[in-house]
Amino acid sequence: MKDDYILLHRKLYVLFRQNWSMEHTSLLKKIWKNSLQRSADENLEDLLQGLLFDMKTATILVDEIGLMQAVVCAVLLFRPVNRGDASIDEIRGVFGEEVASILRGLKKVNDLTGKKTRVESENYIKLLLSLAEDIRVVFILLAEQLQSMREAKGASPERRLDLSVESTYLYAPLAHRLGLYTIKSELEDLSLKYTDRDTYDFIARKLNETKRSRDRYIAEFIQPLKERLDKTNLKYEIKGRTKSIHSINNKLKKQKIEFENIYDLFAIRIILDSPPQLEKTHCWQVYSIVTDMYQPNPKRLKDWLSIPKSNGYESLHITVMGPAAKWVEVQIRTRRMDEIAERGFAAHWKYKGIKEESTLDDWLLSIRESLENKDADIKEKLGDFKLDLYDEEIFVFTPKGDLFKLPKGASVLDFAFAIHSKLGATCVSGKVNGKNVPIKQVLNSGDQVEINTSSHQSPRQDWLNYVVTAKAKTRIRQLLKEEAGKQVDIAKEMLLRRMKNRKIELDDPLLMQLIKKLKYKTVTDFYIDIAAEKLEVNWVIDRYLELGNKELEQRELPSATSADNFVLKPHSQITGGADELIIDQNLTGVDYRLAKCCNPIYGDEIFGFVSSQGIKIHRTSCPNAHDLFSRFGYRILKARWSGKSSGTASYTSVLRIIGNDQINIVANLMSIISKEDGVQMRSISIDSNDGLFQGNITVMLANTSMLEQLIKKLKAVKGVKSVSRLN
Repeated sequence: MKDDYILLHRKLYVLFRQNWSMEHTSLLKKIWKNSLQRSADENLEDLLQGLLFDMKTATILVDEIGLMQAVVCAVLLFRPVNRGDASIDEIRGVFGEEVASILRGLKKVNDLTGKKTRVESENYIKLLLSLAEDIRVVFILLAEQLQSMREAKGASPERRLDLSVESTYLYAPLAHRLGLYTIKSELEDLSLKYTDRDTYDFIARKLNETKRSRDRYIAEFIQPLKERLDKTNLKYEIKGRTKSIHSINNKLKKQKIEFENIYDLFAIRIILDSPPQLEKTHCWQVYSIVTDMYQPNPKRLKDWLSIPKSNGYESLHITVMGPAAKWVEVQIRTRRMDEIAERGFAAHWKYKGIKEESTLDDWLLSIRESLENKDADIKEKLGDFKLDLYDEEIFVFTPKGDLFKLPKGASVLDFAFAIHSKLGATCVSGKVNGKNVPIKQVLNSGDQVEINTSSHQSPRQDWLNYVVTAKAKTRIRQLLKEEAGKQVDIAKEMLLRRMKNRKIELDDPLLMQLIKKLKYKTVTDFYIDIAAEKLEVNWVIDRYLELGNKELEQRELPSATSADNFVLKPHSQITGGADELIIDQNLTGVDYRLAKCCNPIYGDEIFGFVSSQGIKIHRTSCPNAHDLFSRFGYRILKARWSGKSSGTASYTSVLRIIGNDQINIVANLMSIISKEDGVQMRSISIDSNDGLFQGNITVMLANTSMLEQLIKKLKAVKGVKSVSRLN
């Protein structure tokens, strides 16, 4: 720890001394020293660990994001300010308003991120709202998350799972949207490492095994290209980039192919040192050289030079046929473009004036509008937010030639709301390339779109099925609720007036009972049906009176429950700490099942999912885990195994075995399974083809240790190529 501290101290000292006086640098050290002395009652080692964490976070902000003194200073001062050892006003007087502003943003979200929360929670909504106030706060949070993930190896499994879920569903998409692709990839890779270590190790091992041949192929591809480029006056650098482990895993799952069948494991990147006015010219010049030498695939051309992505990404991508008939992706960009590609929006401050940052501002504004809608459901807001993170873009034009960027799948209605909310609310149809189309028509890149409106038009519920942008969804929901609110007020007034005419007093609890009895989910739905004349007011009043009379007749003491029939559910067995389910074979009072999709075994890392059939227990590496956490995070329970395994065969597991189709090999496998204590074979299916056999064997056993031991013994059988756990 001491060596790390010295190295980081030197690095940060050099950074601060570039633009700050010795007085400022010394004052920063003094604040931290005073803070340590005032915190004598706290564990000194913990305080130093906290300081070291902040210093490492600061280096990420400098080296990997490209931010400078103000942000780094705020990170280092936050702990003293948060403990009350220094005030923000004092900091402002010494270090300026910029540092004070960032500290205010950090302090605002500190209480939220420090609490144990699920991604789908109000706290995260508030955190995301900080986006529109100071984007640098979000960069700091991303850096802290990355450092936490890097240090998570020694943390508890529960802590690693929490960090992985947060990284996958909040921080990695944020990094993607802000153009921090390197950080995004590392967060995703580490998440996979902590949630599905077997898959991570498999891909990492495969990448390592193929590294030599991959490097040799890259050299073979680059050599003739360098000879051609050297003949030009262009200054350039060529390097290879390997696909991330998470990205490879997604490809394996999505395309259902073997690792060996992935052709685009790497890309060749050509980085040019060009002046701003010649950037595009030089990139297209290199493109011409590459496509002259190697056969291009026109379908795989991606031109982000002419129209950059909304997060500032600029590059020219082309896939060409390289030596040995292998497809290779070539990325062509300038040094400035490469820095923006690596550091995203953070790099725009360095190149201010070259490219506008209005796209970031527009996106932040739309996010803020969406999240600040207090009437919307939390899940809806998070869902809308996530829609805007990963979506591919299309480019459409107004009749005057103004360019609008929309996510892929956007409709005419999305386009109308993108221009103005009022235009969207009154949209009746559109003209795409001069042809009349309905509002639900999906747009394509290059379309010219004109909106037709009517003052008599108003949003309908089915409009939500026609839009994909967060802005359109949010505004439609707002307008529908405003209209519903008007209808509710009319219906309430009508009901009260009729009851008054019949000299009936309104009892709110009794009315709520009636609404529930009529099977309405909300009071609003009840009043809307009255306004729409689906419910007749006098009929409602009659049912209200009947229920009231019935209540009077049945108003007597409830019958006593026999002590013999009373069962106390053991709470201590159900939860261990806050919202934690402890799985025990003797557990009573909780309806839980082991999920069939992943068949958890005693010893697996697990979580609980609250379903309509009770609580289902899944492995954290379950194929459905990511989807469950993403869509239904509020229904997730922490879970762990209790006590010791019983030693009896009570858990089901399916093993996938591949090997040479030899005489007696299957019999040998059966013999090993039958001799294994505590293991029972339930079923077997074998298929043989071209000298190989593959089969699925279902076994019953007590825990993961027995399973690992069994797999090890089966792998040792002569002729067996692989043994893996299917679920």
